[in-house]
Amino acid sequence: MPFQPNFLTTLVGSVPYTDVAETCHRTVAKIDIPPWPQMVRLGFRENMYTQYGAVLPAVVIDDENEKISFNTQQDITPALETFYTPFLEEDVMYYALPRDHASGFYTMLEHLRETPGEWAKGQVTGPISMGLTVTDQDLRAALYNEMLADALVKNAAMNARWQIQQLKTTRSNVVIFVDEPYMASFGSAYISLNREQVIAMLDEIFDAIHLEGGLAGVHCCANTDWSVLLETQVDILNLDAYGYVENLALYPAELRRFLDRGGVIAWGIIPSDEGITSVTPQGLADRLREGISKICTRAAGRGVTIDPAEFENRSLITPACGLGATTPEAADRIIAVLNETAHILRAL
Repeated sequence: MPFQPNFLTTLVGSVPYTDVAETCHRTVAKIDIPPWPQMVRLGFRENMYTQYGAVLPAVVIDDENEKISFNTQQDITPALETFYTPFLEEDVMYYALPRDHASGFYTMLEHLRETPGEWAKGQVTGPISMGLTVTDQDLRAALYNEMLADALVKNAAMNARWQIQQLKTTRSNVVIFVDEPYMASFGSAYISLNREQVIAMLDEIFDAIHLEGGLAGVHCCANTDWSVLLETQVDILNLDAYGYVENLALYPAELRRFLDRGGVIAWGIIPSDEGITSVTPQGLADRLREGISKICTRAAGRGVTIDPAEFENRSLITPACGLGATTPEAADRIIAVLNETAHILRAL
């Protein structure tokens, strides 16, 4: 049966809090599909790039200077062999998150075991964003080193599988989001990848998620060519609907195919910054309804039929982006508004 979330709530991942146990407790209590929290304020190893970098070949994690990079000045063949051997042997545990990189993951596992529920969410940093952010010693992006780029894809895929295996010991249903903020630069001179390359890289991760019985999501917190993501095997598309909801109307045929195969939209309609102080739940619910209506009207103008009612059971509600960059007070307000907005949307 297709996933029909009917405006369930979830979060992108990062939070501004520092009490891990309290954060997990509150997340499980307040969020329908609770994610494990990325505790970015606890240190360099908890950020979205270093967090997943521990077993990458030729990686250098410099805690003193808070920098993650690759050292390709010497032959990296031995490092590649070390990385790929467990991959070929299907040794998923090798790609586990170290405890000192992801305190939120392990604490959340404990909280999920102690509370009833059906869903849990994990996340991995996508290879495009990881590959453009983490460079070698000459500041060359890892994405443009063929060997490292492939390792980034396989690391994300195997880590996603490991997360699902762990989370499924606590909840029967698991979704893993691939976070790709740098997809906002797709089509610019900044990313010299074509759409086929992007789709192939992401689909390898989505296939791994499906292999473990999970649902695959993708998150981009700015505007992008949504047709690329819609043409992957992703199950859930998470976009900044507060800022860019109408841009989805540019791709009616791709959206129609996505919906036909059971796709779900995670609408990031809640501002994830200090702008939360100037909005209301009712106003955000109205804004999303209006945006969906415009998408359907513009699709009809291009000969594609999309009924607004199709989104009733095929929608999640999220903040526009992660909360790690905001204040704890703002994050509290964002989560409160998220829940109130979802309640209004379900009641309509």
